[in-house]
Amino acid sequence: MGSCPLDGSRRSALRVLNEAVPAHTHDHIDWADRLAHLRAADALDAAAMTTAARRLVAALPPRPTIVDLGCGAGGMSTHFARELAALSGGTVVLVDATPALLEEAERTVKAEADKHVAQDSAGERGPVEVRAILGDLADAGLPHTLPPADLVWASHVVHHLADQQAAVGTVAAVAKPGGLVALAEGGLDFRCLPWDLGVGRPGLENRMLAAQAEWFIGMREGIDGAVPMPYGWSIALDRAGLTEVDSFGVLVHHPSPGPDSLVDYVVNRIDRLREFVGDQLAAEDRATVDALLDPAGPHFVGGRRDLYLLGAKTVHCGRRP
Repeated sequence: MGSCPLDGSRRSALRVLNEAVPAHTHDHIDWADRLAHLRAADALDAAAMTTAARRLVAALPPRPTIVDLGCGAGGMSTHFARELAALSGGTVVLVDATPALLEEAERTVKAEADKHVAQDSAGERGPVEVRAILGDLADAGLPHTLPPADLVWASHVVHHLADQQAAVGTVAAVAKPGGLVALAEGGLDFRCLPWDLGVGRPGLENRMLAAQAEWFIGMREGIDGAVPMPYGWSIALDRAGLTEVDSFGVLVHHPSPGPDSLVDYVVNRIDRLREFVGDQLAAEDRATVDALLDPAGPHFVGGRRDLYLLGAKTVHCGRRP
């Protein structure tokens, strides 16, 4: 595919959630409040994102510096840390604008790095260093506060900023000359429900995803100073001055009944969709969603054994000249 390579404890997490003060975000979403859901999603994405991390790291020089912009709960950087340890070590720099998420990411990624000891072909140890920096990708001066990166990773963060093209330019500026830039954006919507749920009209998930698309349009329109970007991510990378632009996808697939964590994830996912898009659904569909989320009712989605998770993530990448 060309030059773009293809692919703590519960108590600590609760402490972070309880002590966190909601940070300013451009999309008006309290991301600290979503920490538990982010961690659950990271766990379910692990196999697919391990593949992506391995292919990306394999294209880097020895002991590289990787910068994870908008690191969230740190899921992807745990894979980066593990892959670096399997080679000759390196540095992972975590960057996020939400203090609670950055704290959790630093704890999680350091714990993963401490599990492994890197050793190069000459027998020299090369530890994985983990650094955490509070920073906002909307700040054009951010690259001046970060070390030049061999790989810059930004997953589903750029689309939350007012000027997406400017944000891509900022991401690109973090890479050193010859460095790789990788954006995870787009892909295929995740699905988890059977077509006929035995309550309400069949095809509920399709209508909820359509409503989610409308919510996303509203979210973008609600960002102060939002700038349209009427073209795809490959064009955005090209306009940011990157070369060798390409993309690849990774599949996330958990057939029913799936791992034990899948049920809680689906319940949380449906609950979040109801929160964001409930007022855009027809009354019958709202009643169906309420029935699915009623633990005492006969249609509680958490009691089903036919839940699954299927979707794909797309990574767009290029090199800084």
